[in-house]
Amino acid sequence: MERTIVIDGHEVKLKSTGATALRYKAQFGKDFFNDLFKLVKGGKADENGKIDPSSIEGMDFEFFYNYTWVLAKQADKGIPDPLSWLDSFDVFPILDIVPEIQDLLYNTIQSKKK
Repeated sequence: MERTIVIDGHEVKLKSTGATALRYKAQFGKDFFNDLFKLVKGGKADENGKIDPSSIEGMDFEFFYNYTWVLAKQADKGIPDPLSWLDSFDVFPILDIVPEIQDLLYNTIQSKKK
């Protein structure tokens, strides 16, 4: 699944593939699913998919930065390492980006019923 979002005025292509969880682990040395499920206890979204800032206490946003980089890397093999890539933006409004990448996240973890 692919989509393009705008970050800091730049169009960024994102792509979720069957290798997303493995690429996450290869790059960051952490298990994708363990990091994802730690978030279940974290922030809560409202009916519009926006995260309620009062519910994010103790939530580790590193997962979203890392996951967004993995999606971008899968769409464009030429992007640099995560820190260099993030440094290329003046702002990286993660609370605005999370709702934009939710469908890609669901695509990564969903199962198909037979």
